[in-house]
Amino acid sequence: MTTNDSTIAAVLDEVKSLADRFRESGTQAEERRWLPDENIELLEKAGVFRLNVPARFGGLEAPVADQVKVLSEIARADTATGWVAMIWLSSSWVPSLFPDAAQKEVYAEGSLKVSTGFTPTGTLTPEDGGYSLSGSWKWISGSRGADYGLLAALLTTPDGTPVPHAALVPFSELEIADDWHASAAAGTGSSTVSASGVKVPAHRVVSLLDVLAGTTGDRSNTGATGRNYAFVPFFMAQGASAYLGIARGAYELFLERLPGRGITYTSWTDQSQSPVTQIQVATAANKIAAAEALQETWLRLIQEHANAGTAPSVEERAAVRGKAGFAIQLAKEAVDELFEASGASVIMKDVPFQRYHRDLRGLALHALFAFHTNQEVHGRSILGLAPDTPFL
Repeated sequence: MTTNDSTIAAVLDEVKSLADRFRESGTQAEERRWLPDENIELLEKAGVFRLNVPARFGGLEAPVADQVKVLSEIARADTATGWVAMIWLSSSWVPSLFPDAAQKEVYAEGSLKVSTGFTPTGTLTPEDGGYSLSGSWKWISGSRGADYGLLAALLTTPDGTPVPHAALVPFSELEIADDWHASAAAGTGSSTVSASGVKVPAHRVVSLLDVLAGTTGDRSNTGATGRNYAFVPFFMAQGASAYLGIARGAYELFLERLPGRGITYTSWTDQSQSPVTQIQVATAANKIAAAEALQETWLRLIQEHANAGTAPSVEERAAVRGKAGFAIQLAKEAVDELFEASGASVIMKDVPFQRYHRDLRGLALHALFAFHTNQEVHGRSILGLAPDTPFL
């Protein structure tokens, strides 16, 4: 084990040691509609936000599989903290695709938290050798604590064609609305973010199509570095880790709550003795295990390509979307199964399981991770049809 490997392992160990503190914070996060400051400080101190920072800037440059382990542990401990950590960590990799000048600027502190808005609901206008950015972006998870925003906007070419681009902007130059009032994932602080004539230097604006394809220029870290992942497969891998971690956490909460419980209006005074409950628990456990086994297939695929400096084929990219979407569906079904076995008291707010159930179901509606959308993309590929989306 190298020094860097041991440091990454230490991050994972520290996150595991914080599980009880994160779990206890869940109600507070939901009530304030944002993570407790202490959670962010503890993640920072543990080194979580160094995992995606390139080594040349003092980061840990951890392989995606190691990042996923950390993210799953955070989500297992608390849903909102896990989701926000996933957004910040996965998005902090994207500046490594920007020109060297931008990388040097945003990675200067050796630790980075980035929130993203990839729907191009803003506009970029050339100005003074750079650009002026205006617009608003909804549901930006982690916006209240991020260092930078990675925001998509349309830049009109000389021939009048609007082309989507991505701009890196310090959050100190953005406005955050207090409009996140949600029945699920309430603690993620996924507010609307807006910009009004914000000046963005040219080196912090790149074509979104180049980002998706991994073809951005003016950077020295190209090729077989082990870090040039395929963009959408990378985000599918990171995102799935949060869902699977939440499912694992819900499963553990169910088992912790089971001792001493009976089944009302039946002769069962010990629910664990009921064959129905036994089947429900086994079904949930196996669905989570199946999802985690699927996860290993895409983690191996994207890392092998990054190590070789090659790009996954369209078919491989579609398969990652399909498999990740299927794994997320399995995680959701597992928690639904346990919810049905939990009795009416599970709806009380002092029972943490209900928050895991609500948050997982709500987050499963995220467009990039939606089950049917991803199965359609995968199915088209299997049948020899074009994927009908650039998000591969």
